[in-house]
Amino acid sequence: MIPADTSPGPALPPVSAPQVSAAQTVARVLLGAALIFAGVGHLTFARQGFQAQVPKSLPLDPDFVVLASGVVEIGLGGAIALLPRFRVPLGWVSAAFFAAVFPGNIVQYLNHADSLGLDTDRARGIRLLFQPLLMLWALWSTGAWPRRERR
Repeated sequence: MIPADTSPGPALPPVSAPQVSAAQTVARVLLGAALIFAGVGHLTFARQGFQAQVPKSLPLDPDFVVLASGVVEIGLGGAIALLPRFRVPLGWVSAAFFAAVFPGNIVQYLNHADSLGLDTDRARGIRLLFQPLLMLWALWSTGAWPRRERR
């Protein structure tokens, strides 16, 4: 009888996140704070304003969508700010979250819905331009979108 090999095998090198600068770290913490602030707004003072952005075609109660997205924002914001070990996957999750809520911003623009101080098409259009910037902010500040090495 041949004994079973119980050795752990060759060690895999540790997976490490790309290094980030101090500016990226500050931007990551600020993004976390902004997400927490927005999430608290979803649950409290801006709750009705955010309901104007929920597409009517979404088969869910608008208040539920606003509350759920607020909880997600608070959780993401806290994790991004306080858990640097997981910053890269959190950067991708945050960027995906910003992409997922983008249709609500489009609906607000198309329906000319006044809320959250966005009372003109110009203001709503400018907000549309900022959503991709939020995605880039999440990816850059967490190191999820690594800098290219020059050869």
